[in-house]
Amino acid sequence: MSEQILYSKDGAIASLRFNRPEKKNAITVAMYQALLDGLNDAARDDAIRAVGIFGGEVFTAGNDLGDFLAAGAQNHGEELPVIKLIRAMIAFPKPLLAGVKGVAIGFGTTMLMHCDAVVAGRSARFALPFARLGLVPEAGSSVIFPLIAGRMRASWLMLSGEQFGAEEAHHIGLVTRVTDDADVDGAVTTMCGALAELPPKAIASTKRLLKARFADLVERAVSDETAAFGAALQSEEARAAFTKFLAR
Repeated sequence: MSEQILYSKDGAIASLRFNRPEKKNAITVAMYQALLDGLNDAARDDAIRAVGIFGGEVFTAGNDLGDFLAAGAQNHGEELPVIKLIRAMIAFPKPLLAGVKGVAIGFGTTMLMHCDAVVAGRSARFALPFARLGLVPEAGSSVIFPLIAGRMRASWLMLSGEQFGAEEAHHIGLVTRVTDDADVDGAVTTMCGALAELPPKAIASTKRLLKARFADLVERAVSDETAAFGAALQSEEARAAFTKFLAR
């Protein structure tokens, strides 16, 4: 497990916590792999009934672009950890919750679409800046986000990359509850605890049924997005956008 992702267990609850505050929890390939390892461990452990994902003062600024580009250049057709993580989140059979304070950018927002509940602090700010970087949506968000927010609002937020706050995230259905920042972690832990006390087979079956109607659409979206994302990474406009971003 990466030191930048802390994995712990407390009774029936497992926690995954971003721990790279000096880089605003920007996610590296190693961190994606650590998140994947933690989720897989929690899925296999019968004692674990719910999982919470946490940040610190900042949830995550999204991909560490330098690390991400280096990983893409070295990739030889093997599925990257981020894609494996997306598939693991989609298939995760137990309650998966998240607590967000500060920014949740890019994957920091799209990963929330695979959670069963999200608590946002009042400081939370969300953004999907893929088009601004010459890229396309990922994590099945091109299907899931319009279902959550409605097509018109999802279109604007994905095309513009405009930031939106906790109250709007709650209004459009991306966030379950909004609290003071100091209460976020406690609220997530309490909600995990409440779900952990319920019959686990009924919980797993309910999750499966809630997702079943859209499962094929989401799977196709992940495959289509992955192909489009890979092509976009090679484009001139993406390289120009990355150069401009990394020079800031």
